[in-house]
Amino acid sequence: MTRRLLLGLLLPIGMTLGGCGLQPMYAGGSHGAVAQALSDVEIGPIAGQPGWLVRNALVDRLGADGHNKGRYRLDVVLDDQITGFGIRSNNTVTRERRTLRAHFTLVDAASQTVLLDATAGSDAGVDVVTSEYAVIAAEQTALEHLAGEVADQIVTRVALYARQHPRKE
Repeated sequence: MTRRLLLGLLLPIGMTLGGCGLQPMYAGGSHGAVAQALSDVEIGPIAGQPGWLVRNALVDRLGADGHNKGRYRLDVVLDDQITGFGIRSNNTVTRERRTLRAHFTLVDAASQTVLLDATAGSDAGVDVVTSEYAVIAAEQTALEHLAGEVADQIVTRVALYARQHPRKE
């Protein structure tokens, strides 16, 4: 009896989910259209230590070696800022905000046409303590986390583009 009741409840729910239009982004696994497009992205050089961190994160997430001459080229320009706030009466900073912003373009390598022009960014708070070493370490850790978050945002936007504009062979 409970099996029939359970089946009677789950069947209508399952039928409505099929009609909602949701489809997996990476359908087909590594042979799917989105995964193939992502692995076909050449990542241009990105200046500075933040650029090195973001580029390595992008290479990891895109599943490419980063140097392949792909169908697409990803150009990224970063803006890394540290702003102090929370000022004490003796004019020392008690808190910092590290902000990493990226302006990126996805370019068709053959025609040099810009396919996607967007931005990504994130920020993190850092406590300023009396140990200068601890502050530098906290700023570096924040940068490493921000680089990963920005790379995730870039890959998501490129994947959405690849999903909406499937490759024509």
